[in-house]
Amino acid sequence: MHDDRTGQTAVIFVSFRNDADAIGYGTAAAAMDALAAGQPGYRGVDTARDEGGTGITVSYWADDAAAIAWRDHPDHAAIRERGRSLWYDSYSVAVTQVQRAYRWTRP
Repeated sequence: MHDDRTGQTAVIFVSFRNDADAIGYGTAAAAMDALAAGQPGYRGVDTARDEGGTGITVSYWADDAAAIAWRDHPDHAAIRERGRSLWYDSYSVAVTQVQRAYRWTRP
């Protein structure tokens, strides 16, 4: 169960992957998930990808400074460059503050 996200900084990453190096991508994605989880201010992540390669990942941070520190982390920057050269056809990033958050789960 996710904590209340109200007030957190959300980084919304929408990507369009190609078919190149699926194993390498999976390894890098797992490494980035683990690295992000250890960063100060990390609050969690939600992610989904369809069969066509479109993915949406939302990472949550305590504040904008924590999100910027993650963006600028040298290992993250290196993988981002690898993604641009190999795994992604395109991507977009939007950063916002969560104003309200709701959760519902079937009983």
